[in-house]
Amino acid sequence: MEPDLFTAAAEDRQEKDPAGSPLAVRMRPRVLDEVVGQQHLLKQGSPLRRLVGEGAGGPAGPSSVILWGPPGTGKTTLAYVVSKATNKRFVELSAITAGVKEVRAVIDGARRAIGGFGKETVLFLDEIHRFSKAQQDSLLPAVENRWVTLIAATTENPYFSVISPLLSRSLLLTLEPLTDDDLKALVQRALAEERGLGGAVTLPPDAEAHLLRIAGGDARRALTALEAAAGSALAKSEQEITLQTLEETVDRAAVKYDKGGDQHYDVASALIKSIRGSDVDAALHYLARMIEAGEDPRFIARRLIISASEDIGLADPTALPTAVAAAQAVALIGFPEAALTLSHATIALALAPKSNSATTAIAAAMEDVRSGLAGPVPPHLRDGHYKGAAKLGHAQGYVYPHDVPGAIASQQYAPDAVADRRYYEPTRYGAEARYADVVERVRERLGKTQD
Repeated sequence: MEPDLFTAAAEDRQEKDPAGSPLAVRMRPRVLDEVVGQQHLLKQGSPLRRLVGEGAGGPAGPSSVILWGPPGTGKTTLAYVVSKATNKRFVELSAITAGVKEVRAVIDGARRAIGGFGKETVLFLDEIHRFSKAQQDSLLPAVENRWVTLIAATTENPYFSVISPLLSRSLLLTLEPLTDDDLKALVQRALAEERGLGGAVTLPPDAEAHLLRIAGGDARRALTALEAAAGSALAKSEQEITLQTLEETVDRAAVKYDKGGDQHYDVASALIKSIRGSDVDAALHYLARMIEAGEDPRFIARRLIISASEDIGLADPTALPTAVAAAQAVALIGFPEAALTLSHATIALALAPKSNSATTAIAAAMEDVRSGLAGPVPPHLRDGHYKGAAKLGHAQGYVYPHDVPGAIASQQYAPDAVADRRYYEPTRYGAEARYADVVERVRERLGKTQD
């Protein structure tokens, strides 16, 4: 939708007198070189640089792009930079308020601008995942014929939320959460620059570290908290934002936790050992510490997946699917809601019956392989599909298990060197008790003797 008279006036006033705008708005990069993070998307010749007119000559025009990433990683910022840097017509829509009618109006305007003035249009569509299939379909002709160059932003997995035809006509660019170094550079710039806080306050290291923790890779959250804390400090006639002032402002106590140091590993270790020990309350405590410290939720989810196989295994066959589902959900929704999913998985794993038989079984098998106990595959198990295999004796004498009662054929499967080895030793805990009975019956049918 084209800006109306009042919107244009408001934007003009904001540019002339930025002091009334939020700090996060005032500190928006004006050119791509001011963008912090996302350097993998800002290389020379990248789609974003072509959108702002860098190296845009030749027959290959800039492509439409879909920006996918968690909140605060710069999706809107990148679109804003394009709007300021490009000589193209720039139109912004939000999928929250716009519909097919508004999309068609933009497309009609874009076609008129091309035909009448030779001016191309860049359409920024925020939260495209909120568009229905029919609404997304309405974009296809314009994108395919390049009547508009689309910049679409989404926080949800576009493979689930964006229709395939639109994905195939666009480049998918994935934005990563900002690192602490990225946020630190942004915070320091906001403290020093005139369009920011202009040196009115300072931020000591302990308060800065806490600010970076509560930001959780979100630039907007960092700048919003910084602005609130600076306002609180100045109201008290203080020129330094102390840790206490920051905590009071954001109502969140500092967690003594260094994500890059020993605490990162110590707390993660304590979480897994508490799950292994079935202490659900301790496990939830350590999970809460990791969340409050700003740990990457994907790291936590990966640890839970490992725990599900390492410490639970077949004692509760649902543990691994639960952990994997939690990891997928975390990747889809992110914080803060991901805390609920991680809690769900942690409780399920902590209260599940425990078995490390899968861990000890593969460890024993790998130890034999490393020590040289391998040997050739028995001839009757070798591939017999190629010409000449029968002359070599391959696949000869193999008994197809489905042809015998019980579908268990008494024949040798392992190489001679390990034919009688028993790697899997099931426990009698939880659901694994059933596997313990089954494996003994199967081994007896196979004629495997006890070591």
